Amino acid sequence: MSDLLTLDRVEAGYGPIQVLKGVSLRVGVGEIVALIGANGAGKSTLLRATSRLLQISAGTITFAGDDLARAPAHALVARGLAQVPEGRRVFSRMSVLENLQLGAYTRPDPRLIADGIERAFTLFPILKERRAQPAGTLSGGEQQMLAIGRALMCRPRLLLMDEPSMGVAPMVVQLIFATIQALNREGMTILLVEQNARQALSIAQRGYVLETGQIVLDGEAKALLVDDRVRTAYLGG
Repeated sequence: MSDLLTLDRVEAGYGPIQVLKGVSLRVGVGEIVALIGANGAGKSTLLRATSRLLQISAGTITFAGDDLARAPAHALVARGLAQVPEGRRVFSRMSVLENLQLGAYTRPDPRLIADGIERAFTLFPILKERRAQPAGTLSGGEQQMLAIGRALMCRPRLLLMDEPSMGVAPMVVQLIFATIQALNREGMTILLVEQNARQALSIAQRGYVLETGQIVLDGEAKALLVDDRVRTAYLGG
């Protein structure tokens, strides 16, 4: 399996605070890779660095064979990389439909945009019912569905997902994780950052454990689920 994304000894942080300390990982084409760790471990920082929202101070990030060192963040969407951010960050005053349309700004063909909207409505039928409703009036779970649908509008090759279960009702969490699996079965590659370690590892092929900005453990997801260190620290024993 060829790698779609690789991070090699990446360092990054905020001002004098170094958060990522030589992180290396890889995501193969067609994989779901879970990245788990406690609050403050650097998981969101890693995604921000990958999507070029945060400058790295050392190391390399390669996507589809291209070094992303000088790639501006806005150019990555056209290359096939999209992110579902932590906290959803929908455009609250705009309608559901308008939020989806914004996700397709790299796709000028109206037919492709229409297809993308229909796909989002098929994945999440409630969005079709709410299509004219301001996004800020949706429930947390509905906003998360909208954030995923918006990211899918550009037909990404790699989807970065940051805490998709945060603040979402349990029934909606199950729907979201089922959707992640369905997207992966269609061939989409996904890097999943998730505090719900058990849920994330249960759908992933491989996983990494991040602690204080360093990868301390990695391997097949099934193996990590039964690893005593992971069970004690992240799975409640």
